[in-house]
Amino acid sequence: MAPTDENPVVAGVLLAAGGGRRLGGRPKALLGHRGRPLVEHTVRTLRDGGCGPLHVVLGAAADEVRSRASLEGCAVTVNTEWEEGMGSSLRTGLASLAGTGADAALVLLVDQPGIGAEAVARVRAAYTSRAALAAASYGGERGHPVLLGADRWAEAAATAVGDRGARAYLRAHRDAITLVECSDVAQAFDIDTAEDLARLE
Repeated sequence: MAPTDENPVVAGVLLAAGGGRRLGGRPKALLGHRGRPLVEHTVRTLRDGGCGPLHVVLGAAADEVRSRASLEGCAVTVNTEWEEGMGSSLRTGLASLAGTGADAALVLLVDQPGIGAEAVARVRAAYTSRAALAAASYGGERGHPVLLGADRWAEAAATAVGDRGARAYLRAHRDAITLVECSDVAQAFDIDTAEDLARLE
């Protein structure tokens, strides 16, 4: 069998728990995009970018998301503390990988439909070891997706609080991050407000 570093298992972790407070309480996972719920589009992005297994973290309206979206082939976990912010969803997502044998987690947000499979594949390719740390870069600015080697999960989860996700951890370890420029293949906008909905198709 090839060493794990040559053929790593990079799990895709999709954070899709947000309640869309600035969108009038419309759960982001269920926003329409190309005729289907946005969460389906983002799952496909992770799959097409070479990630697997796929883990989806739901929160707001989780039962409705399960019933309306096709999440076949995904391990779905519900973050009951989703209102605390993205940090709790990252903790939930990383915890769901325990025992999977994954070498790294590639974390993507459901509300960034401008990030496609090519950007995911580029960041995935930055894996070097279970201590790997990489992130997409847009004009030199760090963004998503973010790749966390398995050796980093515990510390990243411990520092994931509020709505900052892994931001504090990444700032503390910025010298170790491999930045992967993706501005030529992706756009890192968020769907946060009613005005942003125009970016969905």
